[in-house]
Amino acid sequence: MAGQMAGQPIFILREGSQRTRGREAQSNNIMAAKAVAEAVRTTLGPKGMDKMLVDSLGDVVITNDGATILKEMDIEHPAAKMIVEVAKTQDDEVGDGTTTAAIIAGELLKKAEELIDQDIHPTIIASGYRMAAEKAGEIIRSLARSVTRENRDILMNIAGTAMTGKGAEANKDILSDIAVSAIVSIVDEDNKVDMDNIKIEKKVGARIEESKLIEGMIIDKERVHTNMPKKVSDARILLINTAIELKDTEVDAEISITSPEMLQSFLDQEEKMIKNLVDKIVACGANVVFCQKGIDDMAQHYLAKAGIFAIRRVKKSDMQKLARATGAKLVTNVDEITEADLGKAELVEEKKIGGGEMTFVTGCENPKAVSILLRGGTEHVIDNIERALNDALRVVGVAIEDEKLVAGGGSPEVELALRLQEYASTLSGREQLAVKAFAEALEIVPRTLAENAGLDPIDMLMELRAHHEKGQKTAGLNVYAGEVIDMWEAGVVEPLRVKTQAVNAAAESAVMILRIDDIIASRQGSAGPSAEDMVPNPPPGMPSMDMDM
Repeated sequence: MAGQMAGQPIFILREGSQRTRGREAQSNNIMAAKAVAEAVRTTLGPKGMDKMLVDSLGDVVITNDGATILKEMDIEHPAAKMIVEVAKTQDDEVGDGTTTAAIIAGELLKKAEELIDQDIHPTIIASGYRMAAEKAGEIIRSLARSVTRENRDILMNIAGTAMTGKGAEANKDILSDIAVSAIVSIVDEDNKVDMDNIKIEKKVGARIEESKLIEGMIIDKERVHTNMPKKVSDARILLINTAIELKDTEVDAEISITSPEMLQSFLDQEEKMIKNLVDKIVACGANVVFCQKGIDDMAQHYLAKAGIFAIRRVKKSDMQKLARATGAKLVTNVDEITEADLGKAELVEEKKIGGGEMTFVTGCENPKAVSILLRGGTEHVIDNIERALNDALRVVGVAIEDEKLVAGGGSPEVELALRLQEYASTLSGREQLAVKAFAEALEIVPRTLAENAGLDPIDMLMELRAHHEKGQKTAGLNVYAGEVIDMWEAGVVEPLRVKTQAVNAAAESAVMILRIDDIIASRQGSAGPSAEDMVPNPPPGMPSMDMDM
């Protein structure tokens, strides 16, 4: 980029930088964002298709989860990355509706491009979109109904809706039951749900139907010594986050041993100290020990002799979950263990699952952390089921936190489109066109649901509009029968936050992309002018610097 000043060029940008301005910049950004939205569009709904993603190492992911697809795609274009960010935010905030958010953002930009072609300034479109998004929030909140943790049937429907189309339909009832039971177990008194208190363990083998919820914890470890009991009933559990072995000295020290007797006495003393450590554990009444660090071989022997079940090198996150599940306290100093630090469980048992040993801590009284054991025929199947179950867990958690839900099947989008059209007619000025475009863009959801099910999108959309104009606010698309039905009665429901977040995130990203009219891209890896560029041209009549000598 150079400007002329008295015939002398002035360089502002580094050589090799690229600059795109005005309509061309807007057009490039919109095209890139639309391409990303189009990539995930075919995955929407119960009859959406899956994508196979192969990374540079050859690892394969098969999914129709919008956030996973966009995360795995290697996207370069900066505007396209903004659409990926929309899906990521939706996933972080709610856990479902990622594809919906991405395709609404893409459609908003497509409609904006049509308005730009009619010479409507992007700032006016952005202003209209903001007004529409705010109004949409009011409308959708008026459509919401209440739900509490006691409404188990409704929560099951929410989980089922989230999993539909994600390869888990055949086992939807079992997985929905697991998801609802897990969330209800860990929800706090103030309705807050911390997903970190649910542990999912995957084991290839057996059928998906054999997946189950454990009212306690599963630790993918085995006991440290074969002489320890495999099963402990009425378990009194001690959680230690320090090693059960002799500590090294804080300062450098040397011990000089000059005779075999001295060596023997030194070893005897070590053994005695380790036995003292184990005696303190036995004295507090513990019969199960989970240790975050190592357990000395000698300590293992004494623990086994005392009939104590012990596991070492348990992950910190698992230790925290065990504390919540059993009511135990994490102990740092073995010398200070008391009976009050122990947790309780009906049974601690080592079982062989899928070719490996796992430890089950079950029968915990009122556990605030639970585990889910997922089974499946292959690794890809089990990974897909895990993604579906994660979505179900998240939406049930969000529904309990907010206590609000709306109908699914495209019904909120059609209702929003109609009400926004009415709202647009009350406005004056060019923003009215932007609000109308926003309303039309929302219809991409029912249109895509119909397309992905092999139905005629125009016929289905007209039928949906007709039902909503008659006041049937929860009329949505049954993609299996190809007809419009009441989504409340069909049990197709979603948390309110899924819709509000999708509409808001899509609108905000579309507005941000629309307001860009200049793209300045620096040259990759440019480090200023090279040495050759620094050599000045010789004055007229003088020989060049690079003459052969």
